[in-house]
Amino acid sequence: MATKKKFYVVWVGAKPGIYLSWSDCEAQIKGFPGARYQSFPTKEEAQAAFSAPPPSKSTTPKATTRRSGKPISAGTYQPMSLCVDAACSGNPGVMEYQGVYTRTGQQLFHKKFQLGTNNIGEFLGIVHALAFLQKEGQPPLTIYSDSENAIKWVRQKKCKTTLKPSAATAELFEVIRRAEQWLETNRYDNPILKWNTAAWGEIPADFGRK
Repeated sequence: MATKKKFYVVWVGAKPGIYLSWSDCEAQIKGFPGARYQSFPTKEEAQAAFSAPPPSKSTTPKATTRRSGKPISAGTYQPMSLCVDAACSGNPGVMEYQGVYTRTGQQLFHKKFQLGTNNIGEFLGIVHALAFLQKEGQPPLTIYSDSENAIKWVRQKKCKTTLKPSAATAELFEVIRRAEQWLETNRYDNPILKWNTAAWGEIPADFGRK
């Protein structure tokens, strides 16, 4: 009898992805702290699972269910995700934002402006993360920000800042215009969620200036 083919999803490992053999999967997870992986009977199921958050290792008994129908522990964040954060020297002031992988802290992008606000930086960071993932052809990973205003602005596709345009903010407002245009003309499936600082500590994209 022929052995049924399996597809192995590695969410957290040396190189996350979908593998066609156990040996290839094992090479990514063996000795890797906190590895997350699972086998699936069809390619379609594997692809859908890889696009969703990985199973949680948390021992919290209370659980919730994600769209794939598989339980994940409540009160935990998704390590296979992106985080964005902004920093401002004064508000308004010199502003910068960055995006990192949540699990590793690897910086993916960073921008700095002569004058801006923290919420503008968070808004631009989220849109930058969406565009980055789309350009790189990556699955719709969750994006975290600790700014409720910025998340709301992204959903409304409008940066509703009270900062006034000026010579010092000309470049910034051009970037804002392009970000709003991107939101109007692109579709995305990435969950955009508020980072729970009280439960999880500082967001991994934090600039560490508090």
